[in-house]
Amino acid sequence: MKKVIIIGGGAAGFFTAINAKEQNPDLDITILEKGKDVLQKVKISGGGRCNVTHACFEPKELVKFYPRGEKELLGPFHQFMTGDTFEWFDDRGVPLKIEDDNRVFPEANTSQAIIDCFQKAVDKLNIKVLTNCGVTSFYQQDETWIINTKKEKFIADKLVIAAGSSKKIWEMTNELGHSIIETVPSLFTFNIKDKRLTDLLGTSVPNATVKIVNTKLEASGPLLITHWGMSGPAVLKLSAFGARILADKNYQYNVEVNWLSRPTDKILNVLLNLKKKEPRKTVVLKSPFAEISKRLWERFVIHSDIRQNQNWADLNNNQLEKLANQLTKGVFNANGRTTFKDEFVTAGGIDLKEINFKRFESKLHKNLFFVGEILNIDAVTGGFNFQNAWTGGFICAKSIAED
Repeated sequence: MKKVIIIGGGAAGFFTAINAKEQNPDLDITILEKGKDVLQKVKISGGGRCNVTHACFEPKELVKFYPRGEKELLGPFHQFMTGDTFEWFDDRGVPLKIEDDNRVFPEANTSQAIIDCFQKAVDKLNIKVLTNCGVTSFYQQDETWIINTKKEKFIADKLVIAAGSSKKIWEMTNELGHSIIETVPSLFTFNIKDKRLTDLLGTSVPNATVKIVNTKLEASGPLLITHWGMSGPAVLKLSAFGARILADKNYQYNVEVNWLSRPTDKILNVLLNLKKKEPRKTVVLKSPFAEISKRLWERFVIHSDIRQNQNWADLNNNQLEKLANQLTKGVFNANGRTTFKDEFVTAGGIDLKEINFKRFESKLHKNLFFVGEILNIDAVTGGFNFQNAWTGGFICAKSIAED
């Protein structure tokens, strides 16, 4: 009976174990988890609802959400894709639903549905799950793998590493000759202290375009003002694609925001038209943009050198231009970042050049596999990181089951 050891009791580790055993019942599979609980990231993902995947069903479109891994995941996504994820969970009694923003959650609306599904499967398949079982070393001896933990020694024919962003495991893998791309945070809020944003916690716009000044980095989508500065999908996407550039800048940079995602000259025309139509209305009280909240509009007006009691008729061209620029070219100084534990993702990990993505196997060592965040693959927020875990786990499992 072939023995398989999986290091890491998270999403990728469980998915690999279950699929391998289902495809080859003769495998003896053990999951080693260093913590006292398994599937912790699954539990807290998506605010405790588990954002399982994203409703994007074309491999060529799906890979665009991965700042690192875009090229490498195209082939794997042709083998196991979003639709396969829906089918996989549905077959096991966990139907999924698509929300308005295309994020996908269990219909039960709780991550416990996914956890229960995995626990039920490992129990049924007699997959051993050992907690408080941190790995201290692993190495290859002849055709087998020796895995040492504080408690005992394991011998395996196949070793799967699914330990997430574990520095210790990265160091051990590096000792085997694998290159590790240094990790930096990938999804984070821009820390901005600016009078235009003070006390506007929770204010949002549906479609802003955010740029990092003096770079090619740009992203569009909903933007949220937070206690720390700016967040929301547009900012998180920009933080993911700019992870390395922003780290190199030591998280000090200027952010240009077009709050309406429309050209400055078009916005200026809207303002001029309102000046003609509603000349006697007070500027601070009369906004032509429904997507901008009253309080945010007030800040832009004041920072355009427009007085609180000034009417539209009284605005000069200079004031109108300043207001149009505030709405479409507002520059904010960012200094620092804030990451959230439940959404914490890193850019970095095992160099993708050293992995055979037809099997998710090491090119340097036979029968050594890597799945999930241990690899230098990460995505924007919205269920994409889990889809990477499911796809890698499925292909890895298939390779092990067929060997």
